[in-house]
Amino acid sequence: QVQLVESGGGLVQPGGSLRLSCAASGITFVISDMAWFRQAPGKQRELVAAIPSGGSPYYANSVKGRFTISRDNAKNTVYLQMSSLEPADTAVYYCKALNTAYWGQGTQVTVSS
Repeated sequence: QVQLVESGGGLVQPGGSLRLSCAASGITFVISDMAWFRQAPGKQRELVAAIPSGGSPYYANSVKGRFTISRDNAKNTVYLQMSSLEPADTAVYYCKALNTAYWGQGTQVTVSS
């Protein structure tokens, strides 16, 4: 059974930082391409960043230079380090193994003063 468990969300002031984590189980993590998506109220879910099992990460233009995706294959975990956060980054953040149809439960990120 595939499980993706996100954590690390919360309330942060504009300009602040957060690190999200996603622990995966039930998949062969080391060969899985992993990604972070987000969904703001009233908007479609969008791809934020992706990290293949081998190769360079991908970032949406809106987060390039501010967010960093990384993975620890020994821990079956993918991370999203978010810096210089803006109110427009407020959303529920989800991780996904791109070769599966499974989503985690999401973690709320709220950027507000």
